[in-house]
Amino acid sequence: MRVVFIGASLFGKECLNSMLHMPDIELVGVVTAPRDFSISYNKQGVTNVLHADIGEICDNLNIPVSEIKDGMKGDDLFNTVKSWQADIMIVAGWYHMIPKKWRDMAPTYGLHASLLPDYSGGAPLVWAMINGEKETGITFFQFDDGVDNGPIVGQKRTPINEDDTIATLYARIEKLGLALLKDYLPKLANGTAELIEQDESKRRLVPQRKPEDGEINFLWDAEKIHNFIRAQTKPYPGAFFSFNDYNISIWESSICKPDECIATEAGHVTNDGNSLFLGCSNSTALKITNLAVDGEDLSVIDFINRFNFRKEVKKNV
Repeated sequence: MRVVFIGASLFGKECLNSMLHMPDIELVGVVTAPRDFSISYNKQGVTNVLHADIGEICDNLNIPVSEIKDGMKGDDLFNTVKSWQADIMIVAGWYHMIPKKWRDMAPTYGLHASLLPDYSGGAPLVWAMINGEKETGITFFQFDDGVDNGPIVGQKRTPINEDDTIATLYARIEKLGLALLKDYLPKLANGTAELIEQDESKRRLVPQRKPEDGEINFLWDAEKIHNFIRAQTKPYPGAFFSFNDYNISIWESSICKPDECIATEAGHVTNDGNSLFLGCSNSTALKITNLAVDGEDLSVIDFINRFNFRKEVKKNV
């Protein structure tokens, strides 16, 4: 089966490497994208923080590769991909909608990090963790005209554990996605795959996220803010708030037990000389254990010393 691969992320790179070792699969071309690119939902452009140089693999193996310049609507790129004469196209780690004329050229399949039809759209793992979900997964499906709405080839599930961050969850999802390709791509090649239509009544669509969407809302309680933090920690830009004209990114937190934290109001920061506490709504609080100030990672002790904290509460304004 002649396959064109479309991807530009670390996960996409792993998928490409996996397909290179599959029997009955011939990679005839690759479409990739630069780390920084323009896209319809953000006029300022976006940075793919999970970007990987897929073109290097292709060069070493003499696989044709094309990098998009202005999205996927141009005729030159389309005609190049058409000349590769693909039987199917596989998409992983990609931010752009695949145009219909591409999908008419060859059936197109992709991996989406949710249990479709739930969490269709952008940043599904981040949204699932923010919303306190206990389970998520990844879906291998055929692309259609809507957002992540084509028939399902296969799915795999995983719990969202209390100690997960977006990095640990994403690592498990990657392994499950590679397993899906290994299980089902040969079935697509030999015609034995059984596709299942999605139940549109169960679709939940979530929007893409931008770095500024990580600002913490102190009307939330500690559990909600804690989920918000772990959903956007490294390698993502992070959850943040303003403190004395500084931008404070929180990489790691824990929910305070009743006897652990200094009592503090929502949106206030205080310390006990060794630990840093953030007040949340409903008389709850978080213990901050890893943070950055204006992009510079600091230990909690260095933060306390740099800002000459005493034990009284400092208002977050």
